[in-house]
Order: sequence, then C-alpha cells, then structure tokens
Amino acid sequence: MLTPELLPRLQQLLADADLDGWLLYDFRGTNAIAAGLLGFEGLCSRRVFAFVPREGLPIGIAHAIEPGPWAHWPKAWPLRIYSGWRALEAEVAALVGGKRVAMEYSPGDAIPYLDRVPAGVLELVRGAGATVVSSGELVSQVYATWTPSQLASHERAATHIAAIAYETIQHAGAMVAAGTPAAEHELQARILEAFARAGLETDHGPDVAASENAANPHYAPSAATPRLVQRGDVLLVDLWARETGGGVYADQTWMASLGAPSDRVVTIWEAVRDARDAALALLSTRIAAGLPVRGGEADDAARAVIEARGFGPHFWHRTGHSIDSRELHGSGPQIDNLESRDDRRLIPGVGFSIEPGVYLPGELGVRSEVNAYVGDDALLVTPTTPQRTLFVV
Repeated sequence: MLTPELLPRLQQLLADADLDGWLLYDFRGTNAIAAGLLGFEGLCSRRVFAFVPREGLPIGIAHAIEPGPWAHWPKAWPLRIYSGWRALEAEVAALVGGKRVAMEYSPGDAIPYLDRVPAGVLELVRGAGATVVSSGELVSQVYATWTPSQLASHERAATHIAAIAYETIQHAGAMVAAGTPAAEHELQARILEAFARAGLETDHGPDVAASENAANPHYAPSAATPRLVQRGDVLLVDLWARETGGGVYADQTWMASLGAPSDRVVTIWEAVRDARDAALALLSTRIAAGLPVRGGEADDAARAVIEARGFGPHFWHRTGHSIDSRELHGSGPQIDNLESRDDRRLIPGVGFSIEPGVYLPGELGVRSEVNAYVGDDALLVTPTTPQRTLFVV
C-alpha cells in the first residue's frame, strides 16, 4: 500500500524512469492495482484519482459524498474534493498538465492484466496536456513483489499443498484397489478438509479431473455430475491455497495414473515435464548470471519443447501467471508470449507459476505446475522437489 514509508522508494523509481509522477485512477473497482495501492476497501462508486509526484506529497482527488475509501490516506497528504465533472477535470488538469505520467495502460492492450484504465480516461488525461506511459515496470516493482515474510508464508503453504496432493492421489488409488472408487468431487472435498486442518484457505476449487475432464483446463468437479476416478484413468490434481488470514498463494498441479500408464500418456507427460524444466532452466541461468529475462522468453522456451514433441496445437494457454502479494492470478509479469505480449522484466521479488500443459479433448489433459520466485541472484522453485515421474497408484 502507498504509505509515507514507501514514498521515497517510489519517488526514486519515478526519477529513474524519468517520470513526473504516477497517476492512479479507479471507478467501481475497475483498477484493482490502484485500489490496492490506495488501500481502498469496499465499493468505490465515484471516480477517484491520486497523483504521486516525483517530488513532494501525493495528492488525492475524492468525491464529496464518498470519503470512506480514503480511510488509509495519510492526513498530511492533500486530498482535494470535487462533486461535479467540471471540477474533476480541472483538478486532473492542474495535477498533470504538461507532465509525463504513468498509468495502468498497455499500448494495444498487449498486457491485459495491466490495462486497467478506460480509453475515455486516457483521453481526458491526454486532453489535459499530459503524456501517458505504461506503469508496468512500476507495478512490478512496488505492487507485485513479495516481502521476506510473504515468501516464507508461500513456502509453508507450498509444503502443505504438495503433501495434500500426494495424499489425495494415494487415497484415490486405495479406493480403486478396494473396489470403491471415489468421485472427483469427493476428492475435492477431501482436499478442502485437509486445507482447513493445515490452516490454509482458498477462494475456489481445487480442480480434480479424470482423463477426459482433465482436457478442460478450467474444469470444476460437481456432485451434480459425478465422475468416478477408476482404473485406467489419468488423474489431474490442481490445488492452490494460502495461509488463513493472508499470505501468498501456492499453486501446484500433480499428475497420476490409476494403474500402469500407456506409452502415449508417458510421452505426453514427459513432454509437459520437460517443457516445465526448460522454462525453469532458462530463468535460472539468466538470473544466476545477472542477465535480464522476461516472462515471454520463458513461455517460448516451454512452448518450443512441446512443439518439438508434436503437441504444439494442444498447448492452449500461457506457461504461467503472476502470483502477487494479493492475488493468485496477479498483476505482475506473466510467463506469457501466447495470450499476451508481456515484455516486463522478471525482477527480484516477483513470483509466478510455471505450468505448461497438453490437452486432447475427449481423451485426457496433462499439466505440471510449480511456482517460482526471483531472488537477487537465484531462482527459488516451490515445491522444493517438483514431480519427476507420473505417480502410479
């Protein structure tokens, strides 16, 4: 959150980027980045702006009937009040006219996770005489990065969910062996119970999908359409959670075969695993050497492996998503050069998933997912022991 303690660092970043300031805008939660930095809680039903200058105090622009969202705004920082559109536009013009400012804007919508400001607002700001550039690098540096305590929380959550995934897979195998196979939604409920015992929480899910259902990357099991997990199935277990009350999410996907897998399943698994490891190897090498690296490059490295194995058309999604300190699918750099053109650098302090997959509709889906965090001179991967071979139960 934007605080007096954070302000000097942020202003140095603005100076380094040759920016006059960062203009934050929100309306009814359309810009989660701005709302998060400003510490807004609840509905923001009127337009708000806040300008963080390279020098001096930040200035907020609040609507007269809605002081509530500004509860965390420091009293020493100016807060200008408006009620009509003429006054609002005049305040914005007074703040940014003739200045070079950053906003949550991505040219051509190249990075939709960042593109949070409506075109009309950009027109308003430019009409006031400002030059608008993307805040993408600022978002990475001050919004998406984890603190040491958040990293520790993520590592604890990662250890728990890896153990829960393994136990779930073993239970599925035991139920098949006993002649009483469990349904996907029953395994899902078992995972949620394990989360509660471990002091973890999640916003939805997890995903437990057998064979053909695993070919849907966003499949959700349901008691209304039960699917038993039986011998001969390939089982995908995708689970994500964080420590109850806060912390950074851990997000993992594990694969199993109920009985000996076919050669085809093993071939697909090895393609996915090797794609995961190719992305991690590229990142680890660059970071250890102190060289810049971008998420799109890691996406390309993973995708090249799957394409070389003949499954390229069946890898439908980005290799990984940002995991920031607030959200599982965060606003930091994405591991993506397929769905979007994310050219932001992976800087120390950011975290993300690496999760290539192959999906054959009506047959099966295979995905392997780990998380990674960029340290000062090394890449940290969780869980500490990624899956190397298919679990056979």
